[in-house]
Amino acid sequence: MNSPTPALARRAATEPWAQRALAAAGEWLRTHAHVVRRLQWAVVLAYAVLLVVPALLPLPGPTARAWNHLTVLAEFAFWGIWWPFVLVSMVLFGRLWCGVLCPEGTLTEWAARRGRGLGVPRWMRWGGWPFVAFVGTTVYGQMVSVYQYPKAALLVLGGSTVAALAVGYLYTRGKRAWCRYLCPVNGVFALLSKLAPMHYRVDDQAWRRSLQTGAGTAAGAPQSIRIVRRAGVPAVDCAPMQPLRHMQGASGCHMCGRCSGHRGAIALQWRSPTQEVVRVGATEATHWQTWLIVFGLLGVAIGAFHWSASPWFVAARQAVATWLVERDIYWPLADNAPWWLLTHYPEHNDVLTWLDGALLLAYIGASALVWGGVTLALLALAVRLAGPWRSQRLHHLAQALIPLAGLGVFLGLSAITLTLLRGEGVFVPWANAARLALLAAANAWSLWLAVAIVRHWQGLGLEQGQGQAAAPGPARAALALLPFVLALAWVDSAWGWLFWWW
Repeated sequence: MNSPTPALARRAATEPWAQRALAAAGEWLRTHAHVVRRLQWAVVLAYAVLLVVPALLPLPGPTARAWNHLTVLAEFAFWGIWWPFVLVSMVLFGRLWCGVLCPEGTLTEWAARRGRGLGVPRWMRWGGWPFVAFVGTTVYGQMVSVYQYPKAALLVLGGSTVAALAVGYLYTRGKRAWCRYLCPVNGVFALLSKLAPMHYRVDDQAWRRSLQTGAGTAAGAPQSIRIVRRAGVPAVDCAPMQPLRHMQGASGCHMCGRCSGHRGAIALQWRSPTQEVVRVGATEATHWQTWLIVFGLLGVAIGAFHWSASPWFVAARQAVATWLVERDIYWPLADNAPWWLLTHYPEHNDVLTWLDGALLLAYIGASALVWGGVTLALLALAVRLAGPWRSQRLHHLAQALIPLAGLGVFLGLSAITLTLLRGEGVFVPWANAARLALLAAANAWSLWLAVAIVRHWQGLGLEQGQGQAAAPGPARAALALLPFVLALAWVDSAWGWLFWWW
């Protein structure tokens, strides 16, 4: 085994304690893979019980509580805790949930180790799946009331799990093709993890050195756990199939730790929460990511959270119903749709008619077009004011909205948390104040990212010798940020209607 070079030894001695501790945590995940696997299967078992058993039980009555009825407990676990705080975990730790805890990831990888091992087909690699899958599951979940009823949860979540098993069985050998290409929340998790203050950093120089000298030292790892990797060492079993040597961000990494110390070049490290959005996003941002941010998280998701509380929806329903009755058209008012297509629980006085279903789709679609369309137009104006039009800059600037977009989904889901808590007799009188504070923080974060992005354009243009026409000066940069601020205010108004004005 080769000893570290003097330069690397000196670097180890001067590394900050926080960096060494984080690298040690990443190395622990690698060396304790057996513990991680046991934890994964424990999560799978809990997930199966909470998903399947409530669907076999009678619906809870008005006196049911989380401590005396499994269905209520499962509802609170899935929609009151799991979903909102998984989103939070993406911002804090990257996709640690995906790599260590997600039951679908565990099951699809397990199936892939025992399946047919086919190559990933071309249709699966289409870049639009994260957007289409997110929109589809969000809208369908609203149609069947996935947050309220266990059979609907089993259909939506269980259907996704069955699809993950099928994809794992058919494609790849021991990898997570489902997670990388088709998971309905893959795109959302990838966006939010761009904000995480940690990632597995790849030291290209250390990688090159390991190939040239036959050994390498894990960059950033503490001296006690630095591992020398010889040339010819087996490749890392990267489940989400990331190109490790060229991995720059955390959006595709599942944070499982399997690559920690590989060739002495990969270690879990702290980073600026602006790094991936500002620098990596300048070249990797795509139009599908923009669609997911603008028309998905800031459009479809807003409509999904809005419609059940919207007086506009009620007014439209009454107007259309009156128009139909005056013309003796009654079939749209029938409530005979099956529960797996539209909510149908007459014993709980919760039934959607065909008209309700059509208006629900129309309302969510209109919300996506209105909120997303105005936001996209303001982003385009900001890009144009910054200099000559470049579509890549539009997609880059759209990523500055990730904090506000992610917070909006968290606020919508946390409203379900508060409703469930009220059912348990727990009231949170400071909820609106907390929402306002979180919105202010998310707006500040998004504006901070936008400023950093525009400054990056300035520096990039000047480095390339393109002059101020391509690199906006201070006055032009400030002017370009005005439409972005209006876009923030426009998105804020959506949550103003839901939480304060209606």
